[in-house]
This record gives sequence, C-alpha cells and structure tokens, in this order.
Amino acid sequence: MNPGILVVSHGSREESWVNLIDEAVRQASGSIHVPVVSAFLEIVGGRLIQDGIDELERQGVTDMFVLPLFVSSGSTHVDEIGQAFGLTPLTDFEGDLGLFRVEANVHYGSPIDDDEDIAEMLYAHISNLSTCPDREAVLLIGHGNKEPVFHERWQAGLSGLAERVRRRGGFGGADYAMLLPDQAAGKLEALQGQDDVDDVLVVPVFLSQGYFTNKVIPARLEGLAYRYNGRAMLPHPAIKRWLHGQMAGWLSRYGYC
Repeated sequence: MNPGILVVSHGSREESWVNLIDEAVRQASGSIHVPVVSAFLEIVGGRLIQDGIDELERQGVTDMFVLPLFVSSGSTHVDEIGQAFGLTPLTDFEGDLGLFRVEANVHYGSPIDDDEDIAEMLYAHISNLSTCPDREAVLLIGHGNKEPVFHERWQAGLSGLAERVRRRGGFGGADYAMLLPDQAAGKLEALQGQDDVDDVLVVPVFLSQGYFTNKVIPARLEGLAYRYNGRAMLPHPAIKRWLHGQMAGWLSRYGYC
C-alpha cells in the first residue's frame, strides 16, 4: 500500500491567497515522506480536486488521506467534497460536484473546528490590542451557516475557540458570532452591555485576509465601538503545525510511519 495526502482548500482568484495555502502545505509536509498535493475546490484552473487525485494516483498512491483545509465542519463545502468521495451527506443538502474518479482507498479528514494551537494563534493576533484583559471581552466572528446541522457545527467550533481564547488571554468575557446568519452587531452590543466589560476585541476566524475581513465585518459593525486589526490565520505557523499534525496523525494511525 502506498499512502498519499491531498490537502483541499477553497480556492481564490487572488494569486497571493493561493500562494499562502501552497506555502503552508509545503512547510507542513517537509518531513512527511509520502506524496502531498495541494488542490482546490474551485477557481484555480488545473489544480482542482480531480487534478490532485489524478496526480497522486499517477505517483502510485493507493491509500489517500483527503484533508479539508477549512475553518469549520459546518461548511457545506466540506460536506459536498465528502459526498463527491462517496460519503453519506450530513443532511438533504446535495452538492453539485458529482463523484470523483478515484481508484485509491480514501480516508476523509476533518477541518479545524476547535483547536488549542489555533486559539493560541488567535490570541497572539489580538494581544497587542489588549490593555486590561479582565475588563475586556473577545468576540470571534466566522462565516457561519444558518442551515440546521451546519449551523450547530459552526456554533460548536466557534464557541470552543472563543472560550480557549478567553482563558489564554485572561479576558473577562467571550462570545462568537456568525455572518450567516447576521449575528455580529447584536453579539457585540450584548457584550458591550455587560457591567464588567469596558472594551470588546473582535477576532476574525478566517484563513486569510480579504473581502470578509476587510469589508464585511467592518460593515456589519459600522457605528459600534470595538478594537480590530483584521488579522487572519495565514501566514501564521499555527496552520502549518495543524496541517502537519493531521498528516502525521493519519500516517501513524494507519501504520505508515
């Protein structure tokens, strides 16, 4: 049996976004002595998921670990990719990818959700915004999903990360909000209304900076007071460590190293 790893992320028209993903995968796989390919759900021509499958099988891979580099298992993209590999849908939501052509045995991994290293990174991103943490609250904002099952998965991941960040920084309070449904302003106002909270630090939970971190979050919070620097996860090395941990863990579990 010949193992290989396919890291799947969303894709973007921005070359810098693709380069950030590729560099994180390259660094994470530096000591992983099996073929590793980075592929994308959409947009990046010649490097879509089927292209990645074909490349790994061309290299003789017979057992493939598919690792979704997404923030939450509440993403419908994570579910539709799984469906395209023949997995049972989470709900009656049906993706439009069809079925991939794949000969290898496929093992489907999990996205980030709630992770201590990621929480520590989120704290590091806002630590210079904090002046009196016991009188501050943190509000994590992610994309979210309003559909049942997907919504609850986003909720579980974001709430877990929020509590980890609160403990890590010694903050007086913490909460999370989704952009879908639109919770950001209401959650921020609720935190500001607490007697023991003087300031709120807003933390974007996105892989990279762009439209949502630069435009959507500030627009949703327009007119409200908060501290924010818009920093996203990449290129922080915590993503590299998370990827490496997932890869090495799979190889170890299946006796490949």
